[in-house]
Amino acid sequence: MPSCHVDTGRNKESGKGFIRVALAGNANVGKSVLFNQLTGSHQIIGNWPGKTVDIAVGNLFFEGYKIQLIDLPGIYSFSTYSEEEVISREYIATESPDIVINVVDASVLERNLYFTLQLLEMDVPLIICLNQVDMARKKGIDVDVKALEKVLGVPVVPTVAIKGEGIYELMRKVVELYGEADRRHPVIRYDEEIERRIGILVDMIRERGIDLGYSPRFLAIKLLEGDVEIKRQIWSLDKDVARKAEALAYEIIELYDAPSYAVISSQRYKVISDIVSRVVRQVEVEKSPGDWLDILTTHRILGYVTSAGVLALLLLWTFIVGDMLSSLLENIINIFHPVEPVVTGPLWEVLLNGAIGGIVAGITLVIPYVVPFYLYLSVMEDSGIMTRVAFMIDSLMHKIGLHGKAIIPLILGYGCNVPAIYSTRIMETRRERILTAFAITLVPCSARTIVILGLVSRFLGFEWALLVYLVDILVIFTVGKMLTKIYPGESTGLIMEIHSFRVPSIKVVLRQTFYRTRSIIYLVFPLYIVGSALVQGLYSMGVLSPINSILSPITSGLMGLPDVTGILLVFGFIRKELILLLLPSVYGSLNILLFMSPLQIFVLSLVTVLYIPCISTLAILAKEFGWRDTIYISLGNLITALFVGGLTYHLISILTGII
Repeated sequence: MPSCHVDTGRNKESGKGFIRVALAGNANVGKSVLFNQLTGSHQIIGNWPGKTVDIAVGNLFFEGYKIQLIDLPGIYSFSTYSEEEVISREYIATESPDIVINVVDASVLERNLYFTLQLLEMDVPLIICLNQVDMARKKGIDVDVKALEKVLGVPVVPTVAIKGEGIYELMRKVVELYGEADRRHPVIRYDEEIERRIGILVDMIRERGIDLGYSPRFLAIKLLEGDVEIKRQIWSLDKDVARKAEALAYEIIELYDAPSYAVISSQRYKVISDIVSRVVRQVEVEKSPGDWLDILTTHRILGYVTSAGVLALLLLWTFIVGDMLSSLLENIINIFHPVEPVVTGPLWEVLLNGAIGGIVAGITLVIPYVVPFYLYLSVMEDSGIMTRVAFMIDSLMHKIGLHGKAIIPLILGYGCNVPAIYSTRIMETRRERILTAFAITLVPCSARTIVILGLVSRFLGFEWALLVYLVDILVIFTVGKMLTKIYPGESTGLIMEIHSFRVPSIKVVLRQTFYRTRSIIYLVFPLYIVGSALVQGLYSMGVLSPINSILSPITSGLMGLPDVTGILLVFGFIRKELILLLLPSVYGSLNILLFMSPLQIFVLSLVTVLYIPCISTLAILAKEFGWRDTIYISLGNLITALFVGGLTYHLISILTGII
């Protein structure tokens, strides 16, 4: 296959011209894969709906043209029910790309064509990228490309984006269409009664000169459907057109005895059914191993077992591999230069030690757990298992006002809360984002996992470490249930595409793991280094010493912890694993059991997991939701930690007689 020259990021001038191309389509059809193949960009490829919320941009040079690609969010229609749909619709309307490539999945063509018809209604210069034709063949689906091209009246190019097949031909078609003077296409028409009313509105819109960036036909259909945003804009521009649209929509309701939006939708599906019957041929094929695995993972009983197994294996894999890597890196560093926290001596030495300690801690205690976590997660995403886990857990998530899609950010939270909170953008509403973000702050990230493993697992046993996780999950669901009462609202339904199982691409998995890990390093390491140096400097100057006395009624009185816990929690605000790192320095021994009881170790670990998020998490919370909601979430964390810590200490003390 001839290659496309990848843009290096410099603003070079093309010899022939500049073409702006938008990639649009449903979720999980391979848009992001196509985008990466063409531009060499490193966008994360996920297998859950609404993955790409921001518009990604990349450039390539092809046959003398500079082509700018815009990867729009994966959506199912041009409504205004989610952020992704608004972004896509407004971009196409206001930015007017030269060409729109509609990426569709050949194996579920009927489902994808609904969005295609809406693009045709917008009258944009369109090319259909018929992707995943290999998966369609495995399912016994044969799509007649020429027949589909003829029916739709636009170019159709078959591709297998993940293998790079058909990509050159797709770009050739982009250049050809760009060179045509007239890029319009035939109109797909509906029933006579619907078309007559569409025609009336189209004529009025043209006569009144109404221009919102959309085609008159698209505006007319949206008005008849009762699209809230379009109606609002038309009312502000021309009330006569708005009133006429309402009258015509009412006529449709009377004529078909159904809501007008449902009538328009059924008209589209009627056209789609006719198209599919003419271009698709189904051949009988035997069930593949992937089909049987699909049945197993979505079974009404066994599906929950496999989902629990996937999540349990994620944690087990992270613990085992992370512990091995952490020990290995720590031993290597100790051979050359052991680093212990220093809080006495010249200030410059204390600050330098803190900065170096931040770097070493990141290398030995963050990266070893983050890398295996993201590696496993990338395999699960690319294979298609993760979407099935989200599907199975949907009903459980509804108990705390969310849906199955929330499991993705929550799982990411076990690696690091920062990218997990950022990924809440896949949720449809702000309420769902905030509820999910709050739940994420209670999830033990890799730093808090270090405390659990280094304290509880090492000194009390693995079963006690597992108990910490079980208590944490119980707290998340209890607090989540309470928040649905405090922050009422309806959770949206889960609409998602569950694509076929496939063997994960090593290239994709490694790339996702690398760039996710790199993003953590770029964001977290500077805060670790500066924060560690600052706290150690303040401690050496005696600024933090009174904190133990101030917090003593809470740490010692309420939760039965040693007085020194106050300082540990302050250090933990910068980096949670500093609680574990400073304990040996404070007590002068690695054997913590000489100074803390098993119950105190257990309670300290619980409080570490639940209390105020680290400084990096607070920064991303403020960026995404503002400081007011960040303060509310932090206070919620603190109250939860104090209640659970105090209750655990006193309850176990009473039951066992341990003091």
